[in-house]
Amino acid sequence: MKTIRRSCGPTASRADRDDGPVTSPLPTALAVGPVVLDGGLSTELEARGHDVASALWSARLLRDDPGAVVAAHAAFAAAGARVATTVSYQATVEGFASVGVDRDEALELVARSVSLAREGAPGSWVAGSVGPYGAALADGSEYTGAYVSEVGVDALRAFHRPRMAALAEAGADVLACETLPAAAEVEALLAEATSLGVPVWLSLTTVVDDDGVARTRRGEPAAEVFAMARGVAEVVAVGANCTDPAGVLPALEAASAAGVPLVAYPNSGEAWDAAARRWTGTGEVPAGDAAAWVAAGARLVGGCCRVGPAGIAALARTIR
Repeated sequence: MKTIRRSCGPTASRADRDDGPVTSPLPTALAVGPVVLDGGLSTELEARGHDVASALWSARLLRDDPGAVVAAHAAFAAAGARVATTVSYQATVEGFASVGVDRDEALELVARSVSLAREGAPGSWVAGSVGPYGAALADGSEYTGAYVSEVGVDALRAFHRPRMAALAEAGADVLACETLPAAAEVEALLAEATSLGVPVWLSLTTVVDDDGVARTRRGEPAAEVFAMARGVAEVVAVGANCTDPAGVLPALEAASAAGVPLVAYPNSGEAWDAAARRWTGTGEVPAGDAAAWVAAGARLVGGCCRVGPAGIAALARTIR
């Protein structure tokens, strides 16, 4: 496999965190202060009237309506996001094969997600989204991690490898390995990140037990899983996404075990009903909580599902 190495580059400027075009690698900017992430790209596309109900979720639009993807990226950039996350969360060779797209075209579409992010958010960093194995199953199992009992680490590595390589070779500044429910998948992604030699962030989807301790969706102590990333040069940040806003601080406390900057981008607070395939409840990320997240070590702050440009604008005003 082709190995791609990235250097840390020049010193970051304040413009990297505010409104000007970024001038340094993301890891360098994180040493200066918090950076605003975008929100839930797929749910924003859904809110704009696009059908994301298929097994490909929003990745369908890479082929069917790339202009819609560009427009959504642009909306988040206008709201103050400095990182554009690609629409590749559910873009896998296996997923595209299920709708008749061959491997070569699938990898071209994955690479296209990077160019669309750059087109919609010029001057921003681009994070190549790498969703978990469970996302490709399209049955909500990324919120249980049950599949890791049958799918071993080697198989998980083989599953993630083509997309990670395609995103890296397309020029993504960092790979966002996100919504991870179990230690086994973290182990697989760390191995692949090391093989590729590209910056990654690792983000678990966590829950908080009755004692206030953050755990993976598989039930493992999150601090033990985050500690797996300690000393891995390719890891630029760890944290939590696709979790309830109220669970962010316990997750960040656990994430400090990795000894790197932290990332926090929770859902709106609504819950996804996988069986009914719909969101339930009401919620909004409390922008005022973002200051506490930054105080706890968060250097990448944004939103996940159901957090749109307005929510990102509110977060940006809070942490700048």
